Order: sequence, then C-alpha cells, then structure tokens
Amino acid sequence: MRTITLIPGDGIGPSIVEAAVKVIEATGVKITWDKQIAGMAAVEAEGNPLPETTIASIRANRICFKGPLTTPVGGGYRSVNVTLRQTFNLYANVRPAMSFEGTDTLFRNVNLVTIRENTEGLYAGIEHFIKVDEEKIAAESIAVVTRKGCERIIEYAFQYARKAQRKKVTLVHKANILKCTSGLFLEIGREIAAKYPDIEFDDRIVDACSMQLVMKPEIYDVIVTTNLFGDILSDLASGLVGGLGLTAGANIGADAALFEAVHGSAPDIADKGIANPTAMILAGAMMLEHLGELDAARNIEQAVRNVIREGIYLTPDLKKDTTYGTNDLAASVIAKLG
Repeated sequence: MRTITLIPGDGIGPSIVEAAVKVIEATGVKITWDKQIAGMAAVEAEGNPLPETTIASIRANRICFKGPLTTPVGGGYRSVNVTLRQTFNLYANVRPAMSFEGTDTLFRNVNLVTIRENTEGLYAGIEHFIKVDEEKIAAESIAVVTRKGCERIIEYAFQYARKAQRKKVTLVHKANILKCTSGLFLEIGREIAAKYPDIEFDDRIVDACSMQLVMKPEIYDVIVTTNLFGDILSDLASGLVGGLGLTAGANIGADAALFEAVHGSAPDIADKGIANPTAMILAGAMMLEHLGELDAARNIEQAVRNVIREGIYLTPDLKKDTTYGTNDLAASVIAKLG
C-alpha cells in the first residue's frame, strides 16, 4: 500500500479533492492518505502557508496530491505552488490538453502536451524594487536560465515524447529578443534534438506559437518551453479544450512528484457543491500512471470521457442549465469505471 501526501487546498479545493479521492479509491488501488495543509488554510491554522509538517510529509512520501491553493495578488505570502516546486526541485511541469467529445469548443482535434521548465526563468523569485526617498520608482525581476536546467527539461520532453509514442517536440522561445536566456534554451534544445533522430523537432517564437495555437492547434504535439511562457501557453491550450476545469497537471522531479488541478481556488463558488472536479480526477489518473497503475489510470480517463460525452451529470461550467454538481459528476465517473 502506498502512502501519499494529501493537501485538500483552499476554496473549492476540499470538495474537488474529496471527489477525486473517491474516484481513485473506486479503482481498487490501495492508498493511505497522509492529510496535510497548505495555503490560506495553513495560514489560518498555523500562521504559515507551508508548514514544516507538510514539507516533511512530502519529503517522506515523495508523492503529493494537491488541491488548488489561494495566492494573494500583489502582496502577502509568496506562492506556495512555486515554493513547493523549488523546495522539491520539481523541474518538469506536464500539462496535457486533449479535446473532449461533448464540450462546446471551436476545436475537436486538440491533443498536445505542454512541458514547462518549472523552477527557473522569471519565476526564480529574484526581484526587488528600486527606491528613491522611499518611493518605488522601478522594479526589477531577474530571469535565471541555467545549462543544467535547460538540459534536464528538454531531455525530459524528448523522453516523454518517446515513451508516449508522440512524434514531434516543438521548442518555444523568444531568442530573437531575449538572446541570452531564450538563446541558451534554443541552443541547448538543438543540441539535444540531434540525439533523438526518431522524434521530429522544430522551434517557434512564443508569439507565433500563440497565434498558431488558436488557429491550427493540431500542428502541435509536445511543446517544451521556459517557465513564464509555459505558464501562459498551457492555460491557452486548456482554453482550446474547454477550460482549466478539464486539464490536470503534474510536477515531476528526481525525488518527488506533485499532482494537481491547475485552476485556482475559486472562493466565489466554494461550498456551493458546483465546482467541476474533472481536472482533479484527471490529476489522479496522472498520479496513478506515475505510480505504474496504468490500467486504473486509463480506466479513470475513459470514464471521464464517457461522462462528458453523455452530457448529463455535468457541472455548470460545462452545462449551463444543469442541476447537477461536484458529487454527481464524480459518482457518474465511478459508475462508469470498468
């Protein structure tokens, strides 16, 4: 039996995590959940958004299943998500975006994965104000891009493509303007691509990639990019398939892995029973796949697809006139598990 750190999160987090846990347990995979807190819930309970007990749990268990956390905008404590990624060196953020039959979207043939460098770039946390007479006259943020960081995320992208039997890796950059940081990323990408002759490789400037994603998303397979660009492009890709409520994410490192819904904590609908648990359920499928429980993972994904295709037990973000909610969708998924 595997022990996994469970962080319910803030806002809608506890409800969608509870729903996802029920789905995971319904597959028959034996898991002991080590429940911990982080984010606003931890601030309210302990005055610390990331308690040492939570860090110790993840370090011991090496796998974490996490609900969305509230991050204050423009002040307050630093993002717990970023802190977790850096604390456990979770360098690879993996975000699949695949079309679902039954959703109201412009595209029906999206099937891509964004692999984002998760610990460096502009999210390294090196920033400060420049003050004159206590007035903030400017602000500076430093993007850190290392050779090691580039090599491991690009290698990961090619290894992922090969394992998943995907055919192409596209490296997204801004090397025409950011000649040092993006330039180094592109240079190393070309070096590594030469070691994978079985995988097609190309590169795109980030603005051109953004335009093409909303015009011809089918031309993309695996996208590998730096931290900020990946954050933006992965959300854009989610919009192509129906929104953040349908896309899960994994954060992978050498010694730990964290699986989550990638959307926010949505405090405006917390405790209303209408939050979409699909992203959290699919994060559970990604976690089970990581653990080697391939049949259970595929079973969950297929059950989710069947529920969405049938279009009955859906939450309001997927079906405006629905009377069903979080637990109804999860129960429908459980009923369709093979």
